[in-house]
Amino acid sequence: MTTLLRILAVLFLPGAWAQSGGSSSLGVVVETKNFTVPAGSEVVLPCHSPRMVWTQDRLKDRQRVVHWDLVRSSPEYSVERILDMSPGARQRVYNGFNKGRVSVPVSAFNDGNFSLVINNVVTTDRGVYTCNLHHHYCQIHQSIQIQLNVTKSVRKEKRYWDGEKTVFVVLLGSSVVLPCVNRRPLWREGLQEDQQQVAHWDFQAPGVRPDRADRLVDLYASGERRDYGPLFAQKKMSVTEDAFTLGDFSLSISALKPVDRGLYSCHLHHHYCGLSERRIFRLTVGPRPPPSAAATTTTATATATTAPRVFQKNEPEPRTDEVEGPRVVNVILPEHRGYFVQHLGYFLATFLLLAFVVVAVVLLTRRRKKRGLEYELRRSDRGHGIIGGDMTLDCTELRTCNLQPLNSDYKNNLLRESSLTKDCNKDCEGKLWCD
Repeated sequence: MTTLLRILAVLFLPGAWAQSGGSSSLGVVVETKNFTVPAGSEVVLPCHSPRMVWTQDRLKDRQRVVHWDLVRSSPEYSVERILDMSPGARQRVYNGFNKGRVSVPVSAFNDGNFSLVINNVVTTDRGVYTCNLHHHYCQIHQSIQIQLNVTKSVRKEKRYWDGEKTVFVVLLGSSVVLPCVNRRPLWREGLQEDQQQVAHWDFQAPGVRPDRADRLVDLYASGERRDYGPLFAQKKMSVTEDAFTLGDFSLSISALKPVDRGLYSCHLHHHYCGLSERRIFRLTVGPRPPPSAAATTTTATATATTAPRVFQKNEPEPRTDEVEGPRVVNVILPEHRGYFVQHLGYFLATFLLLAFVVVAVVLLTRRRKKRGLEYELRRSDRGHGIIGGDMTLDCTELRTCNLQPLNSDYKNNLLRESSLTKDCNKDCEGKLWCD
């Protein structure tokens, strides 16, 4: 059994380690696709992300907001908004009784401290307080719950954790600070937003490790672009200039050659929102298709018979180079060598488990048969002397008393017989049969 556990550990652990590591530093793989195109054609590797669409965030006061809510147990668990605040705007207190008594630090969006300060605590302040942080642009929502209890005894004043939230027991008439701290960069000012979004394409030739992949291009939301290699200068590869406006970072490759086959990776990073996505495409270049004579004739006839269309000045000319891109299928597929080893380990472990079960069943069956045979033998030994309900006794060799006279010195037969009978009775005295 120990050997079997060791074998399972050797088979399972390498694959699990390989799958757990590797992709964390490169980003989450959200899409994988295989493309097989003929040589000499053009292919478009799609890479779309609406979350990466960059619009200059001039309305920061509406994108980030913090608000405190109070849930009272009576009457009927009512919810009350205490205050809310946005960067660049004043705090808004919803109850006139709390004005000047309840506040949040003015520097909250600079240092990430959104703690609620309550002065002159009263009994009506008892309840569950919720600190809600919202970032509408990055679609981030976070909530922190704190329960506040009021007491008149100094000895009962304490703070503890009830398993779900922090509980504050404060003295009546004192002040309390309910903590709500979030110092993540997205809640702080002074960030260069145009440097927070980056998109880049990598190329990994067959047989090359992922960490040895070649960088093709870097794109920044500020408009900066860095090309690594002559392919973009030769117009063989291209990415649209308005990629950050449309959220379309597709890579177009023209005049495909066998050397262009391999793995293409699109990496999208949004440091401001903490976004990191990765899309992988496997490109295979096949042989060039043979030209068809019928297709050539049909194309020439259609070109000759089609009349040119005249457009008005205000009518835009339709674009004929637009091709409907393939549908996006989100598949998480790790590209580790240990992936195959892991599945092989699953199959081998299942086979060993089935073999172990079969051997155990065979051994148990043979043992039961052996016990049954011994039981039958013992039973037959016990009933050996009883056949059909009749008793059988062991037969012993019976000897009759030798009545042949040893000597014949008797006067008549009567005397001789009486003498022999006496001798026989002496020898067979106390016996059932005389030997």
